Amino acid sequence: MTGLMERLDDIPRPAWIALVVLGFIVFWPIGLALLIYLKWSGRMFCSRHARWGHWNTPDGRAEGGRAAREEFRAWRRRHRWGRDAGPSGNVAFDEYREETLRKLDEEQSEFRDFLDRLRAAKDRAEFDDFMAERRNRPVSEPPPAAPPMA
Repeated sequence: MTGLMERLDDIPRPAWIALVVLGFIVFWPIGLALLIYLKWSGRMFCSRHARWGHWNTPDGRAEGGRAAREEFRAWRRRHRWGRDAGPSGNVAFDEYREETLRKLDEEQSEFRDFLDRLRAAKDRAEFDDFMAERRNRPVSEPPPAAPPMA
């Protein structure tokens, strides 16, 4: 069994992808089984995190999660932009950015209010049309009574 696992470990990632795609083309349960196997075995994770993925250690403990969270937070700090971004070092640009973001927030709020009023007006118009149609509907005569069954 370990010999088979070692041979499966030697298959490169592009070959696994091709096998899964081919499996789905030939018979979808084969492709699904390969996909489940790749997920279960840890081969779907990025290769720099080894076989066990980003959050687990080889012996199954999840202590790697703390390091993963810290790495993600560091990545987020490096790639953050917009309102949460730190100062750029250019005071004029930072003031311009804050003013522009404030204006965008105001416009977004005004637009939401406009859409709410538009929806309310549309609902009111539809309801008024329904009520007018109902009021102008001719009064229907009650159906004739059925003759008694003997």
